[in-house]
Amino acid sequence: MSPTSLQELLARTARLAAQYRESLEARPVRPLLSVSELQHELVAPLTEHGESPAQVIEALARAGAAGSVASAGPRYFGFVIGGSTPAALAADWLVSAWDQNAGLYATSPLIAAIEEVTAAWLRELAGLPASMTVGFVTGCQMASFTALAAARHRVLRNAGWDVEAEGLFGAPAIEVLVSDEAHYTIFMALRLLGLGGSRLRRVPTDAQGRMRAAALGALLQSAAGPCIVCAQAGNVNSGAFDPLDEIAALTRERGAWLHVDGAFGLWAAAAPSRAGLVRGVERADSIATDAHKWLNVPYDCGIVFCADENAHRSAMTLAAPSISAPYLATSARQRDPHEFVPEESRRGRAVPVYAALRALGRAGVAELVERNCRQAQRFAAGLSAAGYEVLNEVVLNQVVVAFGEAERTRRVIAAVQEDGTCWCGATVWKGRSAMRISVSSWATTDTDVERSLAAILRVARDTT
Repeated sequence: MSPTSLQELLARTARLAAQYRESLEARPVRPLLSVSELQHELVAPLTEHGESPAQVIEALARAGAAGSVASAGPRYFGFVIGGSTPAALAADWLVSAWDQNAGLYATSPLIAAIEEVTAAWLRELAGLPASMTVGFVTGCQMASFTALAAARHRVLRNAGWDVEAEGLFGAPAIEVLVSDEAHYTIFMALRLLGLGGSRLRRVPTDAQGRMRAAALGALLQSAAGPCIVCAQAGNVNSGAFDPLDEIAALTRERGAWLHVDGAFGLWAAAAPSRAGLVRGVERADSIATDAHKWLNVPYDCGIVFCADENAHRSAMTLAAPSISAPYLATSARQRDPHEFVPEESRRGRAVPVYAALRALGRAGVAELVERNCRQAQRFAAGLSAAGYEVLNEVVLNQVVVAFGEAERTRRVIAAVQEDGTCWCGATVWKGRSAMRISVSSWATTDTDVERSLAAILRVARDTT
């Protein structure tokens, strides 16, 4: 392809992408095609000699315009999914254009430098120690996997066991204590690490889903041997925070490793009116979070923070002589990003985060968090005033609401999704079927909230 043709292709792609983003304000949030219609749109013979890149991009753009869920738009309130800010979106295009392998400093000094700068900004925003190491992974599940691998390393090393060399065969048993309302990704990470999803011990929670510190203390007293505690900053249903300060004191006294799942709640630290919710997170041994939630960057980007650099690197790097790769062009003086994540070859995930933070600034991130929390409170107030039951204390960006008995609630949710003005998901919390509203997009305005609230109330009145 000639330089002129490449420029024309990329320019046309940019126009199609911009048209799609500009359509999100007016189009329904739900897909406009059924699965069968979408498959029909995409099915084509795999030809012997291929098609022109322009034809392929046009076909994809047509399918995407009608077949996608408008989750990048201002009225998507499902699954704590953020949009992507203009700067982050544009930076992600540069990542693909640069086509860098971000695994090694030698393969991309550019990405290695961007990771270091971005990591410093993230620690500052979250109020974390400057000594914490940082890795950029696919999402919060892989961030928790990485953090808990570091935890496994240290608690077994303290018990005299080298898990990276010897594995878990014959290793001292690790006691794992988790919140009774931990996100399922914590259980998946523990399973992948060989720590089991069923043998752990659950810590009871209160009415809002917060871990009970006194119950944790009792379990810690009875726990023997190496120990890991998994706490939560931002319950996926209620938005509530575990009492991290108390939990950190208990785990330090016991010599346990404290991991915090802060998938979206960590960024409460950036907002003055919400920062108190996350007090104590700076004392954690590790933290997992997402950037593609409240920081509003494109998929996929998760972040792991670790207070123990030796444990972090030991768990991730190819350190054992039997598995080392001498051809890797590692540097003793420069930071090799692969030493802090499970992956070798990977894209430059830190670049969109760098762009988003540099464009927003500290005040911009704080305003985003504060605005979304205020908007969640507006949803709750409007729904309560209409006689519907808001099940949670709205302390952050999450609203959980029931529209009567379970079957009627499910019908209202389905009707809201079909209406297409906004998109809200279903959940079951504390045994109640409910609709969950998650407000986490930079694009959501107060007008979008009022429009969405009016649609939910209209649909609820019309659903019997």
